Amino acid sequence: MNGDEQLLRGRVYGHDHDDPNPGPLPHQTYAALVGGPLDGLLLDITGWRSEDVDDGVALFTELSRWPGGRALYDPRPGEPRPPGPGVSCRFYYSGDMP
Repeated sequence: MNGDEQLLRGRVYGHDHDDPNPGPLPHQTYAALVGGPLDGLLLDITGWRSEDVDDGVALFTELSRWPGGRALYDPRPGEPRPPGPGVSCRFYYSGDMP
C-alpha cells in the first residue's frame, strides 16, 4: 500500500486528510468504495433513496485517469443492503470520465 492509499483508507470522501475527524460518524450511513482511485474511502449516503443508491455515483478526484475528472462507482445488483447507520453497501469502480 503506497502513501496515497494509506491516506485514503477509512476516510470519508470529501474530507481532507488533515481533518481532525476524517472518519465515519456513528449515526451516518455509508457506501464503501471498492477499487479504482478512491478505493478504501467511504461515501456518506445518509438520506439517499434506494433509487439514488442504485444509480451509482461519479465522484470528482485528482486521482482518476483525467486529473480533475470523475471516478465512476456503482453498486452490484442484488447485493444486500442492511438498513441503518454504518456501512450499508459497496460501490465498485467502473471507470473514469473527464
